This record gives sequence, structure tokens and C-alpha cells, in this order.
Amino acid sequence: MSLFLQLQPFYYPVTPKFGRGFSKPLRCFVFSNAIHSFSNSKWWCPSYKASIKPFCKKDEDTHEEGVFQGFSALGEDCPWESGNVWSTLALYMFTLHIPLSFGGLSVVALIKHELVLDPQTEALSLLIVQILELYGVLFLLKFTANPHYNFIKFFKANKSSKDRNWFLASALGFGFLVLLVFFTSLIADAIFGPKPVNNPILKEILLSSDVSRVACALAYCIVTPLLEEIVYRGFLLTSLSSTKKWQHAVLISSIIFSAAHFSGENFLQLFVIGYVLGCSYCWTGNLSSSIFLHSLYNAMAIIITYLY
Repeated sequence: MSLFLQLQPFYYPVTPKFGRGFSKPLRCFVFSNAIHSFSNSKWWCPSYKASIKPFCKKDEDTHEEGVFQGFSALGEDCPWESGNVWSTLALYMFTLHIPLSFGGLSVVALIKHELVLDPQTEALSLLIVQILELYGVLFLLKFTANPHYNFIKFFKANKSSKDRNWFLASALGFGFLVLLVFFTSLIADAIFGPKPVNNPILKEILLSSDVSRVACALAYCIVTPLLEEIVYRGFLLTSLSSTKKWQHAVLISSIIFSAAHFSGENFLQLFVIGYVLGCSYCWTGNLSSSIFLHSLYNAMAIIITYLY
């Protein structure tokens, strides 16, 4: 009798009808050497051969991943409870974003007893308001996060994304973003009618003084990208992707990102920007990618406004 039993696999040709867990093809094994050895021995009887049963397991290698199966590097671990995501976002919107972003300059004008702020004061006030909102967001997210969570990890890439070059992803995303924004601008012009390429208020600020230009560059190219990427990608997209497919999470976060600007005529463009930023963050798993891409896009907009 042979002492070594060789496992001989065979594949079940159709999906078995038993058991819910077998959603993949089955690889079954029988002890063929055992059957052969017993059949040649004097103890062999036909009824014993019939009693030998194969055992089956799911074959992981036969499952083909979808095209986007491994696109996102974001994990299921999230420092915020899924039930508190929307309440935290609402708290940010009504206590920080709307009062500061849409009422901050009005408060400064009221304090200075001026109906219209001069460009330099407006630029400096905008920078201060954005910094206050950024600090408020960091405090809010740290306060609502899991107390055992190391908040420094929020700005670091996760382990599964170490092999992905976030700088290269940002560069490719920038080219793709510019192309998409150009086409969506044509669509927006067809729907809402043509509008000036440059923001006249921003252009006035940029042309007023060196202090205004520096303050404007700091606000739009550093503080605003940090603020918006922390909120809409770092917090919202991370939280949504822990319970949903990454495609759905990017879609929802992009809609909210666009709606938070309260600009109907720019909604489509802002949605496209948010979607590209979200995809960049998902693929790299590194918030630096979307922050850099956001900064690069805002810098391009400022340069175009200043020159033209």
C-alpha cells in the first residue's frame, strides 16, 4: 500500500447548487493514489471506493478582477464613525464654512466702517479668514475623530500606496483636469451664455500691489487647497469610501464639493475638478497628491487672470 497520498484536482464544470458561499469555480480533490493503492490490495472492496468523497474549496486564482478593482488605495479603516460623517460635515458647513467664507469679509467691512474694502485689505482679510477656517477644521476633525487615532497619520500615505508615485499622478491629473475643464467651459457657455474668462475682482486685487499679490497667492495656492482637500477628500471621501465603492464615494464627495461653492453657473466645472481630485487621492492614497494638484490648478488660474 502506498504511504503517500497525491491530491488530484479537477474542476467542477458548473456552479454548484448547494451553499451560498461558493460563488466562484470550485477546485475539488480526491485521493487518486489512495484509490489506486486500495484497489490493488487484498483488502479492497467496491463499496469502499464508493465511500470516498472529494472535498472542495473556492479557487481564488480563477476570479478575474474588474478593471477598477485595485484602483483605490484607500482602506476600510476610518478615524470617523460612519454615523457621524454627515453631522460633522453639517457642523463644519454651518459653523465654519458659510459664516467665514461668505460672511468674513462683510464682518471686516463692518469693523472698518467701509462699504467696500480696498483690494489690499480684501486680500489680507481673505487670507486671514481662510487660515481661521483651516484651524477650525483641524480642531473639528480632531475632536470628532476616534480618540485613539494618531492625527498625524491623516497627512501620510497608507501602506498599500507606497509604490504609487503621487507626484506623477498629480502631473498627469493636472493635464487631464485642464482638458476636462476646457470642455466643460464650452458646455457651460452653451447653457448659461458666454462669460468673462477672468474674475474682475481677483484681477483688481492682483494688480493693486505686491502685498495683495502675495496674500492672494498664499490664500489661493496654499491655504485654500489645504482646507478644501482636508475636508472634501481627506475627511469626506475617506469616510464614504470606508462603507461604499470608491466610485460612488468620489461621485458623492464631488457633488458636495461643487455645491459647497454656491455657484450654479460653475457647478459642472467644480464637479469635474472635484472628481479628478478625488480620483487622484483614491489612486495614490496620499492627500499630498490632491493638495498639490489643487494648488497647481489654482496657480494656473491666478497667472491667467493676472496676465490676461
